[in-house]
Amino acid sequence: MQLTHYNTNFQSKIFPITLVCDNVTNAPNIGSLFRIADAFGIEKLILCGKNIQFGRKMAKTSRATEKVVNYEIKNTASEVVELLKTKGYQVISLEITDSSQPIHQTHFSKEKPIALIIGDENFGVSEHILNASDQVIHINMFGQNSSMNVVQATNIALYEITKQLL
Repeated sequence: MQLTHYNTNFQSKIFPITLVCDNVTNAPNIGSLFRIADAFGIEKLILCGKNIQFGRKMAKTSRATEKVVNYEIKNTASEVVELLKTKGYQVISLEITDSSQPIHQTHFSKEKPIALIIGDENFGVSEHILNASDQVIHINMFGQNSSMNVVQATNIALYEITKQLL
């Protein structure tokens, strides 16, 4: 018998993870980020940018999770990252760079809360934030394309991080 969210044995859990979105503005992506924030039990979703709008497309994709996920909207991710660093967060950016480490070889510490930074759909995480990060991780890719959709990448990252934090 197929189970639904009403009859699964999943335990509700909140992980010490804040997902910081550096200029992710596409409405369906924002809706999907609410859904995965809820699914992976992250502490907070922070949407950063000047054009963050909740509309019909976001609501349709989120399936009402924007009503249960703790979130904020801020103007710039840089300010959010600086604040989280002063609060003792380990800042981890999800981006492919010349010095990023593969996510499957990364150990995620339970000692400090995690700020996972994800980037703009076209330009990724900004250089300023990459420089401010404690770690930069990437997902190994084996095809012709050098990137994947920000939501799919975030799903993979949150799966790996929460698996280690259990």
